[in-house]
Amino acid sequence: MILRGVLATLAVLGAVPFVGDGALRVWRDDRWVPWFQADSAPTHWSGPLPTVADGVVWTPVAEGIELGRLRLSGSGEAWRVGVVLARIDPRVVRWRLVWGMGEGDRKTWTIDRADSGVRIALNAGMFTGGGPFGWTVIDGEERGVVGSGALAPAFVVDSAGDASLVPAESLWIRTHQGKVALAFQSYPELLHGEGDVPPMLRAGAIAIDLTHRDARLAIGQLRDGKWLIALTRFEGAGGALSFLPFGLTVPEMAALMGALGCRRAVSLDGGVSAQLRVGTERWPGLRKVALGLEIVRSER
Repeated sequence: MILRGVLATLAVLGAVPFVGDGALRVWRDDRWVPWFQADSAPTHWSGPLPTVADGVVWTPVAEGIELGRLRLSGSGEAWRVGVVLARIDPRVVRWRLVWGMGEGDRKTWTIDRADSGVRIALNAGMFTGGGPFGWTVIDGEERGVVGSGALAPAFVVDSAGDASLVPAESLWIRTHQGKVALAFQSYPELLHGEGDVPPMLRAGAIAIDLTHRDARLAIGQLRDGKWLIALTRFEGAGGALSFLPFGLTVPEMAALMGALGCRRAVSLDGGVSAQLRVGTERWPGLRKVALGLEIVRSER
């Protein structure tokens, strides 16, 4: 409530225009360009949207790792949203999942725990009071069973190092196939199949809150096989309030991942848990989490 009061005060002072047209705009060519409208949101993304995807300037960070940025403007608390992007070539990296639970159900992992050899570090999955949500496999050892939920796929890396996003309806079969090096479940699913927006994320659905705004973190697979990580940060007041958990709705985050070219994508824990490190640049969260996903140079 205190955080909401801060933003409301800024609105009164004229620093934050509370508009409600349901549109998202991207900063391109020194102007805000509309690209998404909530009441006519796509239900399928067949490829990247040039208006958005072509606006990203990619900078190499290490072999197989690129860093990109976008600026978005939306309704209310999404008045100014910065997007940090990491694009990953899976052929030259190795994934590892780090257990972040201490005694007494205490969460311990942050991006600062990642050593200097880690190219990318971020919080993985969701968590409950007692630890990570759902199916969790670390170094081939299962530490949690499949959690329920139609929008709860799992990020899975097999023993050969190949990563995939397995939909919820296929998880029972996948858990019995073996050869899993790491896995974690998360929700909600943002895109499935070949770019379809799940029905429960479309206008009129009531299964989940489609209007709540928050800081977001997501991972998705692009059509060329590369992986994309997207983190949003509130940029109101010149970025001085980036710690505030304000930003996109779930449908808007699904649209962003689709517009950037993802065929499948899932949300990771957002809000004050969302944190990311790419190379030496870091965007910390405000609390410790139960799982960390770290990406290092491949030994293959």
